[in-house]
Amino acid sequence: MTSNHQGFPCGRVATMLSRREWLCRAGAGAGMIGFANLLAEQGLLAAPQTESPAGPVNSLAQRKGHFAPQATSVIWLFMEGAPSAVDMFDPKPELDKRDGETTDIQAFFGNPGPLMKSPFAFKQYGECGQWVCDKYTHVARHVDKMAFLKSCYSDSNDHVPAIYQINSGLPRPGFPTAGAWVTYGLGSENQSLPGYVVMGNTQGAKGGPHNWGSGFLPSTFQGTLFRSQGTPVLNLQRQPQITRQDQRAQLDLMAKLNSEHLRRHARDAEFANRMQSFELAFRMQQEATQVVDLSRETQATHELYGINNPRSKSFGSKCLMARRLVESGVRFVQVYSDGEWDAHNNLAENHTHHCAATDVPVAGLLTDLEARGLLDSTLVIWGAEFGRMPISQNGKGRDHNPKGFLQWMAGAGIQGGVSYGETDEIGYEAVENRVSVNDFHATILHLLGLDHERLTYLHNGRSYRLTDVAGEVIQEILA
Repeated sequence: MTSNHQGFPCGRVATMLSRREWLCRAGAGAGMIGFANLLAEQGLLAAPQTESPAGPVNSLAQRKGHFAPQATSVIWLFMEGAPSAVDMFDPKPELDKRDGETTDIQAFFGNPGPLMKSPFAFKQYGECGQWVCDKYTHVARHVDKMAFLKSCYSDSNDHVPAIYQINSGLPRPGFPTAGAWVTYGLGSENQSLPGYVVMGNTQGAKGGPHNWGSGFLPSTFQGTLFRSQGTPVLNLQRQPQITRQDQRAQLDLMAKLNSEHLRRHARDAEFANRMQSFELAFRMQQEATQVVDLSRETQATHELYGINNPRSKSFGSKCLMARRLVESGVRFVQVYSDGEWDAHNNLAENHTHHCAATDVPVAGLLTDLEARGLLDSTLVIWGAEFGRMPISQNGKGRDHNPKGFLQWMAGAGIQGGVSYGETDEIGYEAVENRVSVNDFHATILHLLGLDHERLTYLHNGRSYRLTDVAGEVIQEILA
């Protein structure tokens, strides 16, 4: 029998209840809730149906998306701290004209000054004529491969919630990040490596592991933090007194005991994921060590990524590691730049330093991916959690600006040499073809063959998705 929206059987008139009758029925209902909980604890209820494409056998098994993908992997170059668009890729002539002019724009963290022109010179590059500052000349050679999103905006002016939002769609912790959603939807091509790898920065990302967490998704989909030198994952190697055969025997015994426990507690999906993690760690002991061994690369490759230069060695090593990971079948790699582009006091000094650290490595990554035929299947993203103000702060710096900032994409499925959206004449606020974080995420998923409205997970009685209840694919930047 169908029911109307009030819960009454259709075609009948609801009967008014007295207060005593209502309390009686409500009390009985509360008792049934408690009884259902007892049955659940004893494993006597049927397992609920979820929309998860991953069963308990192998959560990271490779799966097909909703339609044919243009990209099979992602490398996300995360410039934590927030570069300034008007000082990198989006110069504003009006800002030059009005340099020193007082405005009513307020700095979020104090000491607002007048409008400040860029300290850098700009030049046009490529057939598209994209402007790039004189500190990013190696990246500038690749502008015809890139689609520039010049009108991004987000909700928070503080680093931690802003990083949470750009990673998970929401400015608070505890929700699955984009990499977790992607591996949940597609699995991994290599069962001996994680599907989602994060190359952290030297000082530790603001907000910590929530930035690559799986939230309410099973834990197998969370990011695995790799180091670019030495043992890629801490505590990965077995103790020298334990042979591989002994370790395999221990895991087999553990698997037997765990399988018996799982048979009696079939609803414990997280327990099944922990079982898989033991096996993945065992397989990683050999393969992860090989992937992280950059000595297998030629000297020319090291030079291409700037590893021979102390200023760019760290980030160059991580970019090369990212290429080796996607080449080995890892689905999603996020690479954090070292230090912070957080130029509150001296933008020229801060951005000059970080451009020197990342310019050659980013250009080298794009060159290398293209030469190996990997750029046709890899989506490369460059960007941060927000942008910076057009006004000065503390004399020579710029404050945080979530109202308008820039990111770019290159590679698989991207129409190169295009710009989408605009900020106002001084670069303060997105005003044309505004790009929300939901739009940004919807586009990433689309390129991977995933419909952002259909990639859902049932949690607490609601179907969640990366893009929440919003988001449109940015069709104008697609090839």
